[in-house]
Amino acid sequence: MSFGFLGIQFGFALQGGFVSRIFQTLGAEKDALPLLWIAAPLTGLLVQPIIGYLSDRTWHPILGRRRPYFLIGAILSSIALLFMPHSPALWIAVGTLWVLDASINVSMEPFRALVADKLPEEQRSYGFVVQTLIIGIGTWVASNLPWFVTQMGVSNEAAPGVVPPSVQVAFAIGAFVFLASILVTVFTTKEYPPDDLAAFEAEKQQGSFFRDIVHNIVHMPKQMRRIGIVQFFSWFAFFAMWSMATPGLTEHVFNAPAPVASAYDMAVPEQAATFAAVNKAYQDAADLVGVAMGWYGLSSMVVALLLAFYAARFVLNRRAIHAASLVIGGLGFLSMYVAPSPEWLKLGFVLVGVAWASILSMPYALLAGCLEEKRMGVFMGLFNMFIVLPQITAALVLGPLVKQVFDNHAIYALVLSGCSLLLAAVFLLRVSEHPTLEPVPEPAHG
Repeated sequence: MSFGFLGIQFGFALQGGFVSRIFQTLGAEKDALPLLWIAAPLTGLLVQPIIGYLSDRTWHPILGRRRPYFLIGAILSSIALLFMPHSPALWIAVGTLWVLDASINVSMEPFRALVADKLPEEQRSYGFVVQTLIIGIGTWVASNLPWFVTQMGVSNEAAPGVVPPSVQVAFAIGAFVFLASILVTVFTTKEYPPDDLAAFEAEKQQGSFFRDIVHNIVHMPKQMRRIGIVQFFSWFAFFAMWSMATPGLTEHVFNAPAPVASAYDMAVPEQAATFAAVNKAYQDAADLVGVAMGWYGLSSMVVALLLAFYAARFVLNRRAIHAASLVIGGLGFLSMYVAPSPEWLKLGFVLVGVAWASILSMPYALLAGCLEEKRMGVFMGLFNMFIVLPQITAALVLGPLVKQVFDNHAIYALVLSGCSLLLAAVFLLRVSEHPTLEPVPEPAHG
């Protein structure tokens, strides 16, 4: 059931690790990167509640409730992954990011709801942890793809304003893996129809999307609100990493900032040669940043594997594990500022991976116990407001902070990530380890 997450995470990892590189190659200034990334959280804010709501109210005689959305999202995501590194201009790459993120979200949220659908409360921690294990494998492999493709002989150099062939090939591989893994899940996972299909159809006719969404937001369970604050600071941290790690680390650790093509006169051989050398240094450094980032996927995979073994035999203290993991991840981000060499970056990302493994599993396990099954999809979608809102906030504030407060040193965005995870751990103290079911009153249907 969770195998499809391998493909979804391929999409997320390629997006998180290399979209900033594509944007910079196409001429984006580093302080503009977070705002260019705003497409991702905005599409999530719009798409996730809608898809969650619709999947709760869908039943297809062949594909079931959640699987139609997996399939549609996978097809659109694969097309966007194929096209993005071939974008001829920055605005086209930004537009493709909108399509890519919206499509990934069409697949992602029904997957989370499916885990909660098919597992009882006592097995949900195990289910979400196994899901995280699959995600970790996808993150590690996808983050290393451009470097690996380069080692196989595909060039990581290109003319000004052109994405290197190694990145193009990596995205093509990602598109194939995404679609193939989703197809495996669609054809091997069973879903069962509602107990009373006639009543299910009658309830669908009574609903009003906007009224029901507003009603569910107003009556959101208390446990969900408290976890939401923790999520806000957690996802602010990771958005800062995805959007700013490449410029921050290529400059601060590798001393190889992205060249600005307009600063060189390509008609002058000496300047053209200088640009080529500087661009090669940046592309090599960006490959190594991707390799280092891959360690957070590998680390999350190991942590998820250990948690899966433990959860299969014992009851997890989910709150304690999540708090400790957030602190460890925060220290990992802070360590990158003082990393004495590129090799030390791997250790920092290993620590970040501990937090990532927990963020992808523990909040959902803590949440699911307070939600009614019939509203699982819509509330899992609404819960992601606490993922996209911090990303929108980060997209709006990180650029001005880097440019005006941090003197254009992007590394400080990662320092903010560390502080943000530490704050998330503090707010976790208000979350209940043993949530009780919090029934939501039925909306009035006129």
